[in-house]
Amino acid sequence: MNNAISPIRILPADVGPAGGAGSAGAVGGDSSDFLSTLQQSMDAVEGTQGEAQSQIAQLLNGKGADLHTAMIAVEKADLSFQLMMQVRNKIVQAYQQISNMQF
Repeated sequence: MNNAISPIRILPADVGPAGGAGSAGAVGGDSSDFLSTLQQSMDAVEGTQGEAQSQIAQLLNGKGADLHTAMIAVEKADLSFQLMMQVRNKIVQAYQQISNMQF
């Protein structure tokens, strides 16, 4: 059982030459890194929610889990879900800003 909250990783910006062909390649490479990081984060949130459900089930079945452990797991799952939703909101906001740009 992993009780540590995983830290948020910040990916380094891969900046190529301005206007050069290298910058387009760097953007393509970063998008897969970003996507895999986002997927790992979503999997971690799902894992904390599963752990919370497990703790609650053990508490309700009387299998030795105490109330404090279950409540900590539920709060951890709630906080990680709130963080994921804020990240999603920022991604949607950035997409909307980019789509409103005129080229």
